[in-house]
Amino acid sequence: MVDSLIKGFKDFKKNYYERDKETILNLVKNGQKPKILVIACSDSRVDPAILFQAKPGEIFTIRNVANLVPEYNPDGGLHGVSSAIEYAVRDLKVENIIILGHAHCGGIAALCDTFIKDKSKIETEETKREFISDWVNIAANIKNNINLHDSIESLQHIAERESIKNSIKNLYTFPWVLKSIRENKLNIFGWWFDLENGEILSYDDKNDKFFNISKKDD
Repeated sequence: MVDSLIKGFKDFKKNYYERDKETILNLVKNGQKPKILVIACSDSRVDPAILFQAKPGEIFTIRNVANLVPEYNPDGGLHGVSSAIEYAVRDLKVENIIILGHAHCGGIAALCDTFIKDKSKIETEETKREFISDWVNIAANIKNNINLHDSIESLQHIAERESIKNSIKNLYTFPWVLKSIRENKLNIFGWWFDLENGEILSYDDKNDKFFNISKKDD
């Protein structure tokens, strides 16, 4: 499997790097100036650079389990996501932030499991997770916005979209994010990628609905 990565890099160097070397060297010399921050899931099926056919230097990407944004909490702890958001907003001065969720997210599935957990089941060392449970609980309050009697698939898709809304809400707790928004220097978007149908739905906060943007005319 590792050999395929080495081959892939050789193909990249030959077919991409060498053909567009000037662009790469310009990014080295002048630094990156992306206008877009994408906060995406770590899921191997959802790579923002591939999904949006982005070139080097075009998007700054943060990836974590379930594309979550925690609340602002400058307590001196280790905050990888928050530090990356701070760098993107305060130093790179991105103009757009996209929370990119997706269908069949394992992190959101883990969160949904806690909502409908069978308390008769005893957790074992094999089933216990040391970090994931606490991490996905960032979005635990979305439980109030979903119907636990829906089918598992329907429940999860709703939870995935509610989690995007929750992360947008958490972004507003960062003072310098809010300042940039109020100064019309920053826009926030919530997108959900439908894997089965190859569509992207965008959150409309005025109507509290997701609508299909991938069917728009070019």
